Amino acid sequence: MLAIKKDNVEKRKYTVNILPCLINHDGPFTTSKRYWNPVDQPDGLSVAFFRGKKLHGKRLQLPERYRKVVLSKTDKSMPKKILAFAENTTQTEDEHVVEDEENDPIVKIVEEQSEFDDIMIWGHEILPDETTDPFVRGIQEWIDFSALLHSYDDDVNDLESTSSINCCSVGS
Repeated sequence: MLAIKKDNVEKRKYTVNILPCLINHDGPFTTSKRYWNPVDQPDGLSVAFFRGKKLHGKRLQLPERYRKVVLSKTDKSMPKKILAFAENTTQTEDEHVVEDEENDPIVKIVEEQSEFDDIMIWGHEILPDETTDPFVRGIQEWIDFSALLHSYDDDVNDLESTSSINCCSVGS
């Protein structure tokens, strides 16, 4: 399990870029207009050059009701006292819980680094295809599946008619 550590400092918003290449670096770096300067086109698409390769990008809008953050892993774990307090506040007096420390999950802490509103998906020489690009499909299917999981029975018919996935039937 993961717990998100959020500080009270106002976060700058960024654009998340998914590039069609492997970069052996994980973390922040300083950029300059010389190496990364995407240009927005009048048709709503973007063009950029990365290491001499022309990239075409499309902005993938995410639902407003979602909170979109960039997280970084830490080696920290949630203290057991906080976990026990959180579990006890949700129990009634009639419930008796046998504590077994060996079965208690280890809750790792991830830190919130920044926020974002949308994701820019880039393709070599052409736009990423929404039906075949694994990132676009994966994100869209996750959003659709999440909507089904968090819907009520009354909303299921509406979701099934507007959802782009039909992998399972929902209902009674």
